[in-house]
Amino acid sequence: MDMLKTYWPDDYLSKSRTTTEAIQMIQPGQRVFIGTSCGEPQHLVRELARQYRNFTDIEIVRLLSLETSPLTLIAGESSSQSFTIRSFYSGSTIPESMVRNRRFFTPINLSAIPHLFESRQIPVHVAMIQVSPPDDFGWMSLGISVDITLSAALSADLVIAQVNSRMPRVLGQSFLHVNDVDVIVEHEEDLLTTAAFEPLQASWTIAEYVSKLVPDGSTIQIGVGSTPQAVLHALSDKNDLGVHTQVVTDGFMELVSKGVITNRSKGVNDGKLVASFAIGTKDLYEFLHDNPGIEFHPSDYVNNPVVIAGHNGMVSLNVATIMDLTGQVAVDARPFNYFTGVTGMLDFLRGATQSPNGKSVLMLPSTSRDGKLSRIVPMLSDMAVVVPRSDVYYVVSEFGAVNLFGKSLQERAVAMISLAHPDFRDELFFNAQKAGLIGTERTLKESIHAVYPLKLEEITKVDGIEVTIRPIKPVDERRLQEHFYNLDKTDVISRFFHKKTTFVRDDVATMYQIDYVREMTIVAVTGEFGFGRIIAVGGYVLDPKQNMAEVAFSVSKDWQRKGLSRLIMRKLIEAARGSGIGGFTAYTSVNNRSMIGLFRSLPYNVTTAYEEDMIVMNCRFDNPKVPANSAETR
Repeated sequence: MDMLKTYWPDDYLSKSRTTTEAIQMIQPGQRVFIGTSCGEPQHLVRELARQYRNFTDIEIVRLLSLETSPLTLIAGESSSQSFTIRSFYSGSTIPESMVRNRRFFTPINLSAIPHLFESRQIPVHVAMIQVSPPDDFGWMSLGISVDITLSAALSADLVIAQVNSRMPRVLGQSFLHVNDVDVIVEHEEDLLTTAAFEPLQASWTIAEYVSKLVPDGSTIQIGVGSTPQAVLHALSDKNDLGVHTQVVTDGFMELVSKGVITNRSKGVNDGKLVASFAIGTKDLYEFLHDNPGIEFHPSDYVNNPVVIAGHNGMVSLNVATIMDLTGQVAVDARPFNYFTGVTGMLDFLRGATQSPNGKSVLMLPSTSRDGKLSRIVPMLSDMAVVVPRSDVYYVVSEFGAVNLFGKSLQERAVAMISLAHPDFRDELFFNAQKAGLIGTERTLKESIHAVYPLKLEEITKVDGIEVTIRPIKPVDERRLQEHFYNLDKTDVISRFFHKKTTFVRDDVATMYQIDYVREMTIVAVTGEFGFGRIIAVGGYVLDPKQNMAEVAFSVSKDWQRKGLSRLIMRKLIEAARGSGIGGFTAYTSVNNRSMIGLFRSLPYNVTTAYEEDMIVMNCRFDNPKVPANSAETR
């Protein structure tokens, strides 16, 4: 007799109910969990909404979502005694469309919700979920929505499962047995889907910066939206990436198909793409079905900072909504993403920074979509902070990338201003000085409105060591001073034409407070982003009357005769020609063979003149050298 009771096909049939019968099993005063994200059991929810007048004091527990049925609207009616809502939320800024229902929000991190259910601190009386049809052994997959749904189902007193043949069977810790549910409602319908987001130009530029921060072999986490979509596209030329993330989107599918994502080097769950839910198209859901390279796990595993930290080269990529000049972060609820408001951002930030060679990156479009508001503000004072300033490392906007870790408040303010849209930098600089974040004696001159020329960046290897050749940034002030302090005495004289033992801020300010047009400084940097050492510097300053720019160089003693000056000169010429500058002039000692040789190696005719013990060299870009084997020499 016991064997017959546990034979799952009979159990399945005995538990089958109509939709109306299933919903009528919910009792007054109960707490009802609704399956999350695109895995929402729409058919059950529609029936629940239809019968709402039959209920009293039902508490709906769910993640914020784009509702297919108006449960929040019903609960929001002043006279309603049918429903109240408990929406889990850990954002800080709230769109106007949601403000009127903010009383329903429960602030909490995603990783903590399963414990809330399992400990019965918030007991779930009824769980309404959606699953795939059972396999030959009676196991049903939660498919595209495991996240907190599994813990809700396992801890609920009554589990009502909508069995939908269109739900993919996703592997991992994602299964419920027929014996684990109480009511079966069979109903086939399309799953919730989202169309591709159309990235703005700012998103593509941010993606280009971010791709430089993701080495081959990294394990990545990224969210949903136009900027994450652009970033995934920008990672197409990477190798052997792994994935440990909350949400899988179509962008991941494309990278797997191209062989970019292999999951071979993760160090945890090698060979498996790990997530807890999916948002995307029908193609994505078909891709997930019975795919042995993909596993979905609950949020208390996927979002566990200890698990995240165990991955090799974990790179956390998250979109911030607003940041202040000290690095504090606010994140908003977004009506379009079906997973609005709930974020594992802080868990991933902290886990990634504890990972071997890991890093956390915040992506921040500098303005609102209409360009009227800056997303970088003086201070976050009127909204909750999701990420404290002490947890912020890399920040990227369409105007650059900085590393705030280990930086003073003044260094942070200068860095954040450099990421802001030029139209808002004057005001931010004024407010930073007013708040005491930047000294009153400081100025950013023309650089306050300059746009960093990303196209001039280049990464190369010199003697097996990675060297970044790039334009200088306002945040390079201290390391530029250190470069000059560490120069050999004879190199100091070659660069400044006299003995010099101090390099105060005002002395070097003209090299980093530049406009990237009339003034340009290119540096060669080694070491970790944000903490690298400047090993060579080259720059020009335009004489507008002559339309010629004077150039000067310095190279650290241990990096001389390795071709760095030639690399920097090539970048300076590219920048100067792009700005319509006619040519270069150099003043140097007659004994400075390196500078003389550098100039004479250029593909332009060089004229030479002498002034006392100095040599003056000129070259014009419209006067190229004629090759010896050209027709003119025959």
